Amino acid sequence: MGVRGRRWRRVASQVGRSVAVWAVSTVTMLVLAGILPDFQLQSADGDSATRIAVTAALGAGAFGLLSAIFWPLLVRLLLLVPALVLGLLVFFLNGSLLIIALRLVPSGDSEAAPETAVIVAAVMSAVASATGAALAVRDDDAYRRRLYRLADRRRGALPPGPASPGTVFLQLDGVGHDVLLDAVGKDLMPTIARWLGDGDIDATAEAAARPTHRLTPWRTDWSSQTGASQLGILHGSNHDVPAFRWYEKAGREVMVCNRPTSAAELQRRAVDRTGDGGLLSADGASRGNLFSGGADEQALVLSIATRRRGRENRSRAGYFAYFSDPANAVRTALSFIAEVGREIGQSTRARVRKVRPRVSRGGLYPFVRAFATVVERDVVVAAVMGDMFAGRTAVYADLVAYDEVAHHSGPASRDAEKVLERLDRALALIEKAAEHAPRPYRVVVLSDHGQSPGETFRSRYGLGLGDLVRAGCGLPVPRRAQRTHSGAEARAAVRAALRRPVEEGGEQHRPSRRRSEPIVLASGNLGLVSFPDVPHRMTREEIDARHPALLTTLANHPGIGFLLVRSEEHGGVVLGAYGAEIPLDRLDGDPGPLEAFGPGAADAVRRTHSFPNTADIMVNSMYDPADGEVLAFEEQIGSHGGLGGAQGRPFLLSPLAFTAPVDDGEDLVGAEHVHRVLRRWLHETNGPQVPLTPPQDQRAA
Repeated sequence: MGVRGRRWRRVASQVGRSVAVWAVSTVTMLVLAGILPDFQLQSADGDSATRIAVTAALGAGAFGLLSAIFWPLLVRLLLLVPALVLGLLVFFLNGSLLIIALRLVPSGDSEAAPETAVIVAAVMSAVASATGAALAVRDDDAYRRRLYRLADRRRGALPPGPASPGTVFLQLDGVGHDVLLDAVGKDLMPTIARWLGDGDIDATAEAAARPTHRLTPWRTDWSSQTGASQLGILHGSNHDVPAFRWYEKAGREVMVCNRPTSAAELQRRAVDRTGDGGLLSADGASRGNLFSGGADEQALVLSIATRRRGRENRSRAGYFAYFSDPANAVRTALSFIAEVGREIGQSTRARVRKVRPRVSRGGLYPFVRAFATVVERDVVVAAVMGDMFAGRTAVYADLVAYDEVAHHSGPASRDAEKVLERLDRALALIEKAAEHAPRPYRVVVLSDHGQSPGETFRSRYGLGLGDLVRAGCGLPVPRRAQRTHSGAEARAAVRAALRRPVEEGGEQHRPSRRRSEPIVLASGNLGLVSFPDVPHRMTREEIDARHPALLTTLANHPGIGFLLVRSEEHGGVVLGAYGAEIPLDRLDGDPGPLEAFGPGAADAVRRTHSFPNTADIMVNSMYDPADGEVLAFEEQIGSHGGLGGAQGRPFLLSPLAFTAPVDDGEDLVGAEHVHRVLRRWLHETNGPQVPLTPPQDQRAA
């Protein structure tokens, strides 16, 4: 068949699909008119069945035509609205278009109450989308064709992309190296398996065994959490980020990595320290992250959530690509509701079966989980594809779904495995979209940390770390101590979507006026104890003079692995049970309490000791190497933030087209090292327009 014949065949096919969708929409409108009392297609005197059918057909056609013409324009006008608000406005605007469409029908007999119009429009959009998908050979084909048409439209509006490849960095938040390998082995992530050469998906044995990517584990800093890791990866420095939460004595303020004001300040400090804007400074895009990385295009980025929305931080590519089709919003809303129901069902089943360990999963958590696993994923994936269609040089996006579910269900739970399956499908969709981008793309997948399983410190011992510290100080222990929030990354994404400038009141710690009242903060299985009335970091000798029983109480508790304190005699010491006291400069010869935590623990502790804002007492929970379990000081059964187990062993999955991250025999250690590797790859691909940040020791020299 010639080119003209294929063209006419595509046109005929498109016309046929359009007619089919129109017919189904007409039937849907007729059914809804029969079900909903406030929606009618006939006059009060009654009309013939033929006239009612014609009215429905004209109404459905007018609604479809208005949606095609005016919906993209409406979305463009509303792109300054926060993401979640825009998603809700979709339904009301869709209902308004339906009311207009009914009034355009010549008979003039059709009418619908505003609230009914919203329901009818949503159902019709969902049915139209489902019909289009059902006409495709595979389930994803209809959606993929819409993406391809968007790509072609971008090609027509933009000049051809550069010949050099762009790079997409996709962060699977909280997915550890071993968890990824286990998921591949269970056939939960066929896309990753195929990239590693382990796939067997409708391909010859030779093609299936040909890897395109290499998998490299890396080791986090002591603070194994998104704030420290992503700041180091995107901006090249996570200096003076000792934990997820910490108290700064100079400013008398608690810094929290997922608080917008704190994130903005941490980003500013990193930029000042490195001297450049970040990994994405050259034609980059940042999606769903805590930090911008210096990108021009940003969406759901926490560090800009406090800014007034303006030209420099608005994001059209991703939101327009997603919300320009109202069926997307309907599909996401239905998936959101289904996810809330799924979480309620799973938590109820775990409670009935008395699964242990277990934490509370009530309150707003089902909605936070649904946002992380559905809304954030859909918007971020659409934004990434929009960036690819626009031909951007570098894109970095964070998908927080697994981390949120693993915190509450466990890193190896069936709930978390289901999330990995859906994330793999998102990777496959991005891979398919890359085939139609105006320039080639290389996809790098990485994680910022892993998660270590284990019950909470409170559930095992009946008291929290704050209670234990107060007891060691001789202070009264309240019967009901305040619990810290969990699900940090997902809650941060919700705040970015709503553009809430501050975090919940539970995170607003204010120093007590009492002389010896400590501030106790938690970051997974890492605890921090600070005495706010002392302007400097206290020494072991000062702490013993003020509270003689405190350090002994903590160091000898069976749920605590080790302490780090400053010493007047040794500079810094690690304390453990039975009087263990090892100066930091002797840890390599005698790791003492750090031995169970594996290689690199001593270096991580020494580095944190050098930070100006390290707490007076740094507390790491116990770690059982036999089962990889830690004890979280927060309400999490999958935790991260300190040393011990899988939380400190994330992964880097990179195309073989890039040079190896490290030489044979060398370890990839620390987020700053990962940043330098990613910078090197951007240099290899796009040349010296991306400045390479030297290591910290070279800058100091």
